[in-house]
Amino acid sequence: MGSWFQKLKKAGGRNRPYCAAVIAAAGNSSRMGGENKLFAELDGMPVLLRTLLSVAAAESVDEIVVATRGDTLLAVADLCSKANLTKPIRVVEGGASRMLSVMTAAMEVSPDAAFIAVHDGARPLVTPELFDEVVALAQKTNAAAPAIPVTDTIKEADEDGRVCATPSRSRLYAVQTPQVFQRDLLKAALTAALKADVAVTDDCAAVERLGKEVYLAKGSQENIKITTPLDLEIAEAILRRREEA
Repeated sequence: MGSWFQKLKKAGGRNRPYCAAVIAAAGNSSRMGGENKLFAELDGMPVLLRTLLSVAAAESVDEIVVATRGDTLLAVADLCSKANLTKPIRVVEGGASRMLSVMTAAMEVSPDAAFIAVHDGARPLVTPELFDEVVALAQKTNAAAPAIPVTDTIKEADEDGRVCATPSRSRLYAVQTPQVFQRDLLKAALTAALKADVAVTDDCAAVERLGKEVYLAKGSQENIKITTPLDLEIAEAILRRREEA
């Protein structure tokens, strides 16, 4: 109890725990036809800049740490500087994998941080409200992520393409980011996965490996990840609809 009180006291007397946002921005954009998706123009603004502005607008976020590739370190740092964010932001060099990048950034967050929210740099349409909702759920459960129900029928197939099973979609969800965790839980989960040399597709999977529970918040169909040029066109359409609303 004393430790919890001290974290609140260090955070300036706020009535909530300190939360650091880690932005995973070290991917290779292999499905973008040679263009770095983080710097691709989305309605006149780089994708990563839109992401940073949305995350910084979340009331639950106190600081931001961006993990990026070594060859884009200066460009990302320049982008962050021009963003004129009111919250502290740092840029660090990520690792060879997403998991290593997140771990590197997690080690750089403020010691005041009680929670870490991991968000994809290529998810620029996340709303501050969604971010805050997931952080609030994580503060109650220690691990939370937004998700939407799967609407397509999912098939499990072998390496030859032969269908092995058709799982019921009634319990299937497509998980998004931010994925928010109690700080020490995330670090322990990533450390264990790295030591075991286990490749996990998201940070929730690393936490699940420890036998810990992860809770899902209601996600948004608009919270898409930019992966292909088509995703940029969809994101543009979403932004136009938001402007018209």
